[in-house]
Amino acid sequence: MAPVIFILPAWQATLLCLLFALFFVGSLYIWADSVNKNRDHVDTIKRRFVSMAVVCLIIPLLLWCFGIPTDNPEAHTLLDWMGIRFRGFLPSLILSLALTMVLFMGPLTLHYMDGVFSLYLDGRYWSNSLKSLIWIRNHIVAPFSEEFIFRACMLPILVPAFGTGWAVFVCPLFFGVAHVHHMIEMVTQGQQEVKAAFKQSCHLMAPVIAHAFCNHMGFPAFGEIWGYPKQQQHKLIASFVLGAILWIAMLYPVTSPFLYGNEIYDL
Repeated sequence: MAPVIFILPAWQATLLCLLFALFFVGSLYIWADSVNKNRDHVDTIKRRFVSMAVVCLIIPLLLWCFGIPTDNPEAHTLLDWMGIRFRGFLPSLILSLALTMVLFMGPLTLHYMDGVFSLYLDGRYWSNSLKSLIWIRNHIVAPFSEEFIFRACMLPILVPAFGTGWAVFVCPLFFGVAHVHHMIEMVTQGQQEVKAAFKQSCHLMAPVIAHAFCNHMGFPAFGEIWGYPKQQQHKLIASFVLGAILWIAMLYPVTSPFLYGNEIYDL
């Protein structure tokens, strides 16, 4: 694949990313009965799998159209820009998950005390999970498609336009806008009130593996802490606080481009 560079004004980069986000969300509702059926309905999930497959093919082609071919030997290919390369793969797979698990130290402690960890050692848990379309959506299809579109396909145009620092903050905004449709679904179908739906629609940005982990853990169940004896409550609160502190302390060292062999976005 020939090397390309991306040189777009900030306003054009913003509009293009907004187009990607609208295309992503719109593809979920092109089916005739998409509004009438719950998002967890088997038909809805299968059709949205098809939509995500099509979107993940078309958007990279649109991205390629905005790249400028170059003969510069130091330039990178589109796949390089999108982070699709083996170099740095293992560190990104392990460290991103480890960092996110540190942030979820409190909920993981709850899982341990509730005996949830024993499920992960049961082969039946994994075999049943792989038969569930909802599990596959939450742990495989959604993390991959969302990170692919909102990170891999947007950062190549956002970083040259805004710089690394601003792009880190701008990119999640498109992801947040795209997830408003979850809130709308839950409210219109009478599943939740507006306030509760809004809270559940807030997502933590992370690489695909960390994204899947976040989907699995869900929003931290702070209320469960008070169901334990006081001595255990103190330990649980300490684990929540310690996890947050360690995550902040580890964030920049663990996300250093050097660890992942990434010199493209180290601007």
